[in-house]
Amino acid sequence: MDTMNQGTLVPERALLDLTLTGAERDELGQVAALLADAGRRLVDDREWLAQARELTSRLPLRLREVVRRFRHDPGDDAVMALRNLPVGDPGLPATPTVAESVERTATVPAAVAVLISLYLGEVVAYRDEKSGALVQNVVPVPGREESQSNAGSIPLELHVENAFHAHRPDFVGLLCLRNDHSGTAGTLVSSVRRAVRLLPDDVRDVLFQPRFVTEAPPSFRSANSVEGHPVLEGMPDDPNVRVDFNATSPLDDTAKAALELLRTAFLDVSASLVLQPGEMAFLDNRIAIHGRTAFTPRYDGRDRWLHRTFVHLDNRRGLAQRADGGPVIS
Repeated sequence: MDTMNQGTLVPERALLDLTLTGAERDELGQVAALLADAGRRLVDDREWLAQARELTSRLPLRLREVVRRFRHDPGDDAVMALRNLPVGDPGLPATPTVAESVERTATVPAAVAVLISLYLGEVVAYRDEKSGALVQNVVPVPGREESQSNAGSIPLELHVENAFHAHRPDFVGLLCLRNDHSGTAGTLVSSVRRAVRLLPDDVRDVLFQPRFVTEAPPSFRSANSVEGHPVLEGMPDDPNVRVDFNATSPLDDTAKAALELLRTAFLDVSASLVLQPGEMAFLDNRIAIHGRTAFTPRYDGRDRWLHRTFVHLDNRRGLAQRADGGPVIS
């Protein structure tokens, strides 16, 4: 993939990269335009979401094939990249600059993000995060440049999305509407499938023990009380990861040393994914962690702008915390 550091890529990477042809782009654009004009045109409306789910069957065949392949096995990098999507700068409004920015009214870019996310799984959101919106804007916000959040522009520490939450996303989708002015701002990505190979057995053993805690951000008033948890879970040689290097703390000195070695391993196998307009990446949030490189916003209406979606594979996951069985987790 030409927008990702080639040093960490392997031949299997090509199976999870797709650049749509012009005809495929038009085909997807027509479906997205149909959805953008459907019903009350409200992204969070359940009827609109139901129409989107039905329309996923009309997505281009090659797109459906690569999404299903990624769902089955995300590969060593745990990243899928889709390019030449029907999203472009002409006709886009100014990049939002307000905090907690979301997309409530359907647009073609929002429809594209939801359609592909729904073919991968079930779109979900969190009541305490951006008011439970299903399509969220990742944009720099004046005054929050140094925040460790999607509103900042300084380097963002590597993390699993909502690492503190029992029902954190299985996948995170990022659709680029605009990159920064230099065209170089990137999403730093790394995979536990690669990082774990660099760790000694005794360090892995510590990381599999409940010797760590992850704090929820203040906005998550409904978050569970902080309890000790392992950072690695599942198979010793192919684990899932649960860590936020800005919010996860070790409970003892041995755990602290192990966590530092894990962070170093993640950085050693990391790559910068530089999305350009019309490109969308999905990260397997159980295997991949991500952050952000620094950039300089100008707040001139043309700053970096991504749409973000969260996806669960199991529609019954967290059902007790979802009002009336809807997509928003309380």
